[in-house]
Amino acid sequence: MYIGIPKESRPFEYRVGLSPAGVEILSQFGHQVFVEHDAGASAGFKDPDYEKAGARIAFSPQEVFGRADLLLKISRPLKQELEWLNEGAILAGFLHLASASQDQIDLLLEKKITALAYEQITDPQGGRVVLRQFSLICGAMVAQIAARWLQTNRGGKGIMLSGVPGVPPAEVVILGGGAVGTSAARALLQAGAHVTVLDKSMTALESIHDKLPGVVTMMATRRNIERATAFADVVVGAVLVSGQRAPVIVTRDMVRAMKPRSVIIDVSIDQGGCVETSRPTMHDNPAFIEEGIVHYCVPNIASTVARTASHVLLNSAFPYIAEIANHGIDAAMKADPSIEAAVNTHQGKLRNLVRLGGAEVME
Repeated sequence: MYIGIPKESRPFEYRVGLSPAGVEILSQFGHQVFVEHDAGASAGFKDPDYEKAGARIAFSPQEVFGRADLLLKISRPLKQELEWLNEGAILAGFLHLASASQDQIDLLLEKKITALAYEQITDPQGGRVVLRQFSLICGAMVAQIAARWLQTNRGGKGIMLSGVPGVPPAEVVILGGGAVGTSAARALLQAGAHVTVLDKSMTALESIHDKLPGVVTMMATRRNIERATAFADVVVGAVLVSGQRAPVIVTRDMVRAMKPRSVIIDVSIDQGGCVETSRPTMHDNPAFIEEGIVHYCVPNIASTVARTASHVLLNSAFPYIAEIANHGIDAAMKADPSIEAAVNTHQGKLRNLVRLGGAEVME
């Protein structure tokens, strides 16, 4: 199989679709891997590293997209890039198609491209195998993001997460007790903040209660969300529904009722965001002020630790990549429910995907 690894084209996306270690294994399996020039440079992987692993270096994205039977991406391709793909190709990455524009969906269907969303690869226990690892990275980074944007010179309230003797710590409210929420709670607790986690699942709350003594847990009812956000110095949105747009659970009225210069970190922005006032930002200008509240809404938080994140991708996604490369997408879907659950488009039809205003479609 011809496998393509392009340089990421979206601004401030520093990760790469596969490290040289993964390329070496695929090459040993007999596949030909094409890597775009400098595709891994921002993550610390040079062209000679890929060549030594068995790859061929391509000097245009059109060549990589056009040759690929299987294209390995991080973020969703731009429409122009989708046009470069051959009909029937396989596209794998963090695609988040639930929040994609309709013309991108139409193009995937028209070209009968199989779109595999890493964020929806699901193990037999229902865990999102690949997404979980990146969620742990994002959650751990929430503490340093919160500390930075609480600073006065960043527009925040001028509060230290940990507080000091005689001055209480910051009040942090996390909405969602999954992988992001739990990782964030751990990091924030270690940083000295006072942490409250809300979730609609008692199982999730019990797990956090047992693992992280000192973290307050609450059921995520509308009334509790209103109360918690009103006293928070930092609100972390960590809500995810696989294959769907994130539900909006923090309304503009709730944001308006928050204490001025508090901080919202909407980690679920890559799925549309769970805060009504959120909108996607980039690493060069990651925050904005709306209703007197600082909003940090960068979709690709893990991109700033590109080397770590690229190694994590190899560890978590490579078994599925190898299965598809070695056996083909149809055989892989039939043999592995984890892969089948992550396919969003296949043979011109939608699968396992809920669009923004539509119903779930499965074939």
